[in-house]
Amino acid sequence: MKVQFMVGICAVACGFSSISVAQPWPTKSISIVVPFSAGGPTDTLARIISEPMRRFLGQTVVVDNVTGAGGTIGVGRVARAAPDGYTVSVGHWGTHVVNGAYYDLNYDLLKDFEPVGMFADNPQVVVSNNAVPAKNLKELVTWIKGNPDKLKFGTGGIGGASHMSGIYFMNRLGMKTEYIAYRGGAPAMAALLGGEVNVYVTQVASAVPQLRPGKIRGYMVTAAKRQSAAPDIPTADEAGMPGLYTSVWHALWVPRGTPKDTNMKLNAALVEAMKDSNVRKRFADLGQDIPAGEGLSQQALSRHHKAEIDKWWPIIKAAGLRANK
Repeated sequence: MKVQFMVGICAVACGFSSISVAQPWPTKSISIVVPFSAGGPTDTLARIISEPMRRFLGQTVVVDNVTGAGGTIGVGRVARAAPDGYTVSVGHWGTHVVNGAYYDLNYDLLKDFEPVGMFADNPQVVVSNNAVPAKNLKELVTWIKGNPDKLKFGTGGIGGASHMSGIYFMNRLGMKTEYIAYRGGAPAMAALLGGEVNVYVTQVASAVPQLRPGKIRGYMVTAAKRQSAAPDIPTADEAGMPGLYTSVWHALWVPRGTPKDTNMKLNAALVEAMKDSNVRKRFADLGQDIPAGEGLSQQALSRHHKAEIDKWWPIIKAAGLRANK
């Protein structure tokens, strides 16, 4: 009887001991996996938000660059990571939408991740070099339809944002064309300025340095509202292509199965980071819009993510774009 009593006391004591040492998340550093090299747009945004998130969470937030295969290696690492909130995926429209139709992935972009929140939105702009005589979108469309043999449509790479948006734009015109691919946005812009191509779709932030001094022409931003970085360029609705919206948006995800409370705390850290005046200024300088209010929520990202997949996968598949063929 005495032995049983002592065993009972030990069990209770051990139970209290395990409860007393349990600590609320997080108790160690958190890794944000950037699926691209250091210094690029995604890496830059991740580093900007990492410091205010660190202050909120009380733990170091490390940016971990895991490159390769259009971002699929880094995203795949997070998909396979322990669902404990310590490994976070940062990605964008390309890594978490386009790649699902372009690559044969060993993970599911919707089923294998939990949304944390979308934090940046960068619409695109249709531009041409100054050799194209059009002064507005209507005139550009007329010129393209009247001169299909003269059209040279540049992209920053096969399957990239500029390529997908170019296809989307030409689909609205009921036309097809060949796209001239370059190894990134900077070479594609140089080709536009040099006359190798004459039409290009790129992110607003990338076009502004050439738009402001009048080195290229801008016809419409692919968004529902004008952009502060290029306020004189009309929206798609204003220019005559209502609803033609494209954007390289960025967001955070965690592996499926991450505890709800942990994910909510990550979202709270993200929301707090986006209130930071330094973050807001740096995002504005980069031409990045910050979602307002509910737009930063997990639910908003979940809805937007699925809607983008439903929109873009049929376009990509109809164009016959596959990385593994």
